[in-house]
Amino acid sequence: MSRQPKSDSAFEIGFYESVHRRCPRYTGVIELLGGLYTKTGRIADGLKMDRKLVRLQPQNATAHYNLACSLALSERPLDALAALRQSVALGYTDYDWMRQDPDLKPIAHDAAFQEILDAVKKAAKAGGKKR
Repeated sequence: MSRQPKSDSAFEIGFYESVHRRCPRYTGVIELLGGLYTKTGRIADGLKMDRKLVRLQPQNATAHYNLACSLALSERPLDALAALRQSVALGYTDYDWMRQDPDLKPIAHDAAFQEILDAVKKAAKAGGKKR
């Protein structure tokens, strides 16, 4: 009996999970796992990785942005907006991506999101650094 090959995402998740078990503070792997979990619909697992990355790298604007995305997908809009504000405060200025990021769609209708987006647009125009 032949085994069916795992999908690329399943293989990658398995590989990075094994690395994570051996090196639980390896931030590059934590970030990759968070993205892979979210991409494959494992939102709660992605949120867990994003929270861990923010704990390990509290000044990382992109980590806070990814946490905001996971919180939005987890139907936690107030927490998502707070994480997004923190991301911007730390220097996240990728307006074009934020404007169309599908992970932020659950909060895109919120007036507070539009305020954050406007602030990012101003910062990007002023020459802020991306991600």
